Amino acid sequence: MNLLQQINNEQVKKLTEGKEIPDFRAGDTVRVHVKVTEGERQRIQPYEGVVIGRKLRGLNSSLRVRKISNGEGVERVFPLHSPNIRIEVIRHGDVRRAKLYYLRDRTGKSARIAERSRHKLQTKGLLQAVATKAPEPIAEPVVEVNTPETAE
Repeated sequence: MNLLQQINNEQVKKLTEGKEIPDFRAGDTVRVHVKVTEGERQRIQPYEGVVIGRKLRGLNSSLRVRKISNGEGVERVFPLHSPNIRIEVIRHGDVRRAKLYYLRDRTGKSARIAERSRHKLQTKGLLQAVATKAPEPIAEPVVEVNTPETAE
């Protein structure tokens, strides 16, 4: 490993120390929470769309997210290791390509991406294992029935 790779790896470790980057890939719908500074004020702005590509280059890693806003396609590139963003996966898409640039030419139904099945997610290790403990039975409420007294 040369000196540049070593420095790159150290910087990635430093930036991802307190941050968790979820497992996602092209075709997944994500919500990226971006910290926006306007003058003296700061706010968090969510940006939700489909990941159409990832660039995995160490410190220079990024993701490209596309959404439709007011009938117009908008793409935005986010640096993956930036302290100003937080990524949340909304749904996992079922695609066969790493780059989904063909979505730029499509609108409506043809731009939809099918959702990956639970079976595929479990085999990839993306879905947490569900506890095998059986659910507790629900207790039936006790109802007292008044019977008319016959001996009087």
